[in-house]
Amino acid sequence: MIADCVRAGGVVQAFGCGHSEALAMEIAGRAGGLVPSNRISLRDLVLFGGEEVSVLEGPLLEKDPTVAHRLYELAPVGAQDVFVVASNSGVNGLIVEFALHVKSKGHKVIALTSRQHTDLVESNHPSGRKLAELADVVLDNGAPYGDSTIALPGGAGAVGAVSSITAALLAQQITVEVVRRLLDDGGELPVYLSANIPGGREHNKVIEDRYSGRIRRTA
Repeated sequence: MIADCVRAGGVVQAFGCGHSEALAMEIAGRAGGLVPSNRISLRDLVLFGGEEVSVLEGPLLEKDPTVAHRLYELAPVGAQDVFVVASNSGVNGLIVEFALHVKSKGHKVIALTSRQHTDLVESNHPSGRKLAELADVVLDNGAPYGDSTIALPGGAGAVGAVSSITAALLAQQITVEVVRRLLDDGGELPVYLSANIPGGREHNKVIEDRYSGRIRRTA
C-alpha cells in the first residue's frame, strides 16, 4: 500500500500519541527514510491551529476523540495518502476516532499496536471499537500487556518498556521493503540522505521541493 501510494505521488502520513509518536518520527523526515512522508502531532493544534500551548498540558488529550477531526483538517493530506497509525493499547479515544475519520475519507490505514494488550482491555472510544479493528493492515509490535517486560518483586509493577523499540524496528523494516519494491520500478528513489554528510542537504531539498506544501519538517 505504501509503495502504491508513493508511485501515485502520495505521502505517507504518520501519527502516534505519547511514546507512540516515536513511530511517526521514524517514518517521517529521517535519514534513510522516504521523503514523501509527514508527521502528524498533537503539537499541530498549536503550531498550525492557533490553539494556546495550554491545550497540550496533561496526559488526557490523547483520550479525547473530538481532537481527531481537527488534526486531520490541519494536516496537508492528499487523496492518495496512506496513514500509518501507532498506539500500543489501540483503545484511546483520539486514536480510534482518528482511524475512523481517516477511513471515512477513503484512506488506507496501517496500524502498529500490541495485540496482546489491545485484546485484554476495553476501548475508551464511545463506539467501543479499537484501532486494530479499523485498520487495513495490523502489525503487532510484540509488546506484552502493560508494555513493560520485567516484573518487579511483590507485584510492584514492571520495568523495561519495549513498544517504542519494536515500533522503530517495524518502521525501518517497512521503509526497506517499500524501497525494495520501488527499486523494481527503475526510477529515482525519493529517499533522504543524512543532512550531516556533504551534499546531503542539497540532495534532500531537491526532492522535498517536489512535495512542497505537502510535507512538514518542524523541530
